Amino acid sequence: MSALEDLLVVQEHDSAADRLRHKKETLPDQARLAEVQSALAKVDASMVDVTGRRDEVARRQQRHEDELSSIETKIGEVEKRLYSGAVSAPRELQAMEADVASLRRHRSDIEDHVLETMQEREPLDAELSQFEQDRSGLEAEAEQLRQAIAEQTKEIDAELATEVEARTAAAASIPEGLLSQYERLRASQGGVGAARLVNGRCSGCHLTLPATELDRIRHQQADTVILCDQCGRILVP
Repeated sequence: MSALEDLLVVQEHDSAADRLRHKKETLPDQARLAEVQSALAKVDASMVDVTGRRDEVARRQQRHEDELSSIETKIGEVEKRLYSGAVSAPRELQAMEADVASLRRHRSDIEDHVLETMQEREPLDAELSQFEQDRSGLEAEAEQLRQAIAEQTKEIDAELATEVEARTAAAASIPEGLLSQYERLRASQGGVGAARLVNGRCSGCHLTLPATELDRIRHQQADTVILCDQCGRILVP
């Protein structure tokens, strides 16, 4: 096999390797994983927002509950003195009864505040719980996708290694100058540096060469390096 024919074999392996690299970079599961990761980021942002609002309500609820506990303690203390018999003066007893009544009214107000904060917190807790479920589902899907991508990537890498090995073997007999020229053309011509001339047409650019150019090519020696006058790729008759 001539060096030019070997060059076409190299081109075939290079093209196959390019397709495999493209396949690896554009795996459907990879695109879906990006979507899932984006969804996770949105869920995380929403959770931060809801958690912040829930915690603020929880702090208010705790303040009300602490105040309620303090009032309960005061009511107990006053009632203990009121009914202990230690105080006998009517005015003082009336004042203590008035204090208990006032404290109870205040307690009722605080109980309303506690109930309000509990009602305000309930939908936030439910929303946060839903986000946690959503996040768990997305994380499970992401893990499945990562495993699938790893398996697919392993298979592609094995195929790619085979192509690279075959390419190296095919390139071994090609003169260094010709191989370098091919690689420069391949880099500038979308991955195709050498193409077969079929029925007067370059299979690289798919354009038909002028009759005069075809006649000139026919009279060249078999190992002459010919470039397509349309795209500049190496032509192999």
